[in-house]
Amino acid sequence: DALTLGLRDYMRKCGFSDCILGLSGGIDSAVAACIAARALGPNHVHALLMPSRFSSDHSVDDAVELSNALGIDHEVVPIESIHAAYTKSTTVGAELLDSPAGLADQNLQARIRGALVMVRSNHNGWLALATGNKSELAIGYCTLYGDMAGGFAVLCDVFKQDVYALAEHINSTAKDAPPIPNRTLTKPPSAELAPNQVDQDTLPEYPLLDGILRGLIEEERSVQSLATEFPAATVEWVASRLDKNEFKRRQ
Repeated sequence: DALTLGLRDYMRKCGFSDCILGLSGGIDSAVAACIAARALGPNHVHALLMPSRFSSDHSVDDAVELSNALGIDHEVVPIESIHAAYTKSTTVGAELLDSPAGLADQNLQARIRGALVMVRSNHNGWLALATGNKSELAIGYCTLYGDMAGGFAVLCDVFKQDVYALAEHINSTAKDAPPIPNRTLTKPPSAELAPNQVDQDTLPEYPLLDGILRGLIEEERSVQSLATEFPAATVEWVASRLDKNEFKRRQ
């Protein structure tokens, strides 16, 4: 209810009637879309599904299923041709090809998606919604000018585990069929920016990460204090990432 009210209030007071967001088939954008449909009505929510060469078929299927269940406007816009155009560029192409699916290439995909969302936002006067959660934003597992692009971040104060809890609540209280596909709830979370990528390739398991972040952010506890409850090396890594990524959150 608080997230719904926050989005509805912000949009009305800023003069927006409609919003646009990217739907990936993942849990975060699914919950953000549900909140937007609840806050504004499904006729005022628009989604872009932007698969890349690394996207799984089921990700697109899950996003389409969610859109149909919510009754929101959606369009599939593959980004492969745009992505390929960058690799053929005389300016940055060699650098991208030198490290396929490396950091620059992964961030490029997120930035292509962010640009497409913003084109539709600017052209139609719709507010662009960012869908990243608090766990990702805290440690910088997000892309400036990519998935961070938008005028309102629906889940920016919701830890990853709470996103899953919200999804379960949305499904269990739905008047009709549960809108969020079961596969979205059960598949390993992934940015799908590289082959066979999952979040836990580079991040601690979310229960551990969220526990440490909650202690550092919400409870303002010290690294030393948290190291008595969680693995010390992991606490130090999370605290370091939290500090180093302030520059992203400031923007």
